[in-house]
Amino acid sequence: MKKYTAMITAFLIALIVILTGCINAASHQSAETEEEPEQTVEELPLQFPLMLKVGYSTNTDDPRGVAFADMKEEVEKKTNGNIILEIHPNGELGSDSELIAGLISGNVDMTVSSAGNYAQYATRIGVSSLPFLFADFDSAWRFIDSEKIQAINGDLEEYNIHVLAYFDNGFRCVTTSEAAGAVTTTDDMIGLNIRTPENQIVMETMSELGANPKGFPFANLKAALSDGTFDAQENPIPVIYNNKLYEVQKYLSVTNHSYDAMPLTIRSDIWNKLPEDYKTVINEAAKKAETENRQLVKKQTEDYVALLEQAGMQVTYPDLEAFRKKTTGVKNVFSGLYGKELLDYLDEFE
Repeated sequence: MKKYTAMITAFLIALIVILTGCINAASHQSAETEEEPEQTVEELPLQFPLMLKVGYSTNTDDPRGVAFADMKEEVEKKTNGNIILEIHPNGELGSDSELIAGLISGNVDMTVSSAGNYAQYATRIGVSSLPFLFADFDSAWRFIDSEKIQAINGDLEEYNIHVLAYFDNGFRCVTTSEAAGAVTTTDDMIGLNIRTPENQIVMETMSELGANPKGFPFANLKAALSDGTFDAQENPIPVIYNNKLYEVQKYLSVTNHSYDAMPLTIRSDIWNKLPEDYKTVINEAAKKAETENRQLVKKQTEDYVALLEQAGMQVTYPDLEAFRKKTTGVKNVFSGLYGKELLDYLDEFE
């Protein structure tokens, strides 16, 4: 009996040893084969050198292109090549609306575009596009650089967009084809088939004047004007000259109907992970680019009307008070979105 009990005990001990070994082996194997949890884009660390894809819709002669070229040089030099700006002009990475959407999705790293184009995400950003707000560049810049407007930039953060600076695009004017004729009064705007950016404020302004606005990518605009898809378009004078729109449009009407502020932006998920010294470099370069861009836009606005006339455009100067009166309703359309406090602040600049 004792012998039998001893055999049972030995068997049980052996069984326990075997089972324990199997459990340990299984646990070890599980630890070896268990996959690490995937990291999201936000969790992944930045790796240097860091290539930032920068896109914009106009050509390299445009003031934003000139400013970007200098910004690229400064950032790359001061980061010892650890941050590289890969510049894509002419809508190579998409239209203005696609570039902004690219910041949100992570397909584009930096862009600059009209404030009104960002307004489809953060409505208040587009307030400076309201018609006939500013008499000159200096008053427009005071408004854009004010604490109240700078605070609005935070509205874009939830869309993965961080504002670095504000470039300038100038005051928007109307050009028309020879067939459409010159715009000299508000009546000439009625029924005009006009291309605009996908900017709801600009489109509403054109509608109030009686035109038929349609959003269309800038990169394809010249061809669309050439083949008669549009009778007209509206853009600041530097854009009209630098992109040779005078080759497909006969008349320039200096309406100055909307000031075109342009936030220079970067993806927030990249910005938030950058070392502080690199943030400082980019901030300083962005502000220098802002100053360069603004001064160049102002100078070209003053100088390029004569060059457009030399290129064959006929220039008219309509009575802007009549245009202003016909577009007062635009402010009312957007008043509920901007709020009384912001609109009251606007009154100080009108």
